[in-house]
Amino acid sequence: MNPPRLLDNAAEHRFELHEDGAVAGFAEYRIDDGAMRFMHTEVDRAREGQGLGSELAAFALDEARRRGLRVVPACGFIAAFMQRHPHYQDLLDEGSRRDFKA
Repeated sequence: MNPPRLLDNAAEHRFELHEDGAVAGFAEYRIDDGAMRFMHTEVDRAREGQGLGSELAAFALDEARRRGLRVVPACGFIAAFMQRHPHYQDLLDEGSRRDFKA
């Protein structure tokens, strides 16, 4: 049985995307006051341009929604992803909503 491709590594406070037995990308987060604050997102340079970052961002935002958490997109990648995918903008916390350029 293969391990999950996308998972929440709660011990490291990050969502991970695995390919070929290795971490190909991750999105670091912190949870406080009912909000998931995305701090940094990174995809292995050798795998950039394959849509992995978008797949990871969608997974992370879907997980925030499932948990009933608001989102603070402190990470530029997550903010840009949310700008391109307005159906995630309802997750924005109030402070981020004011600053968010949709």
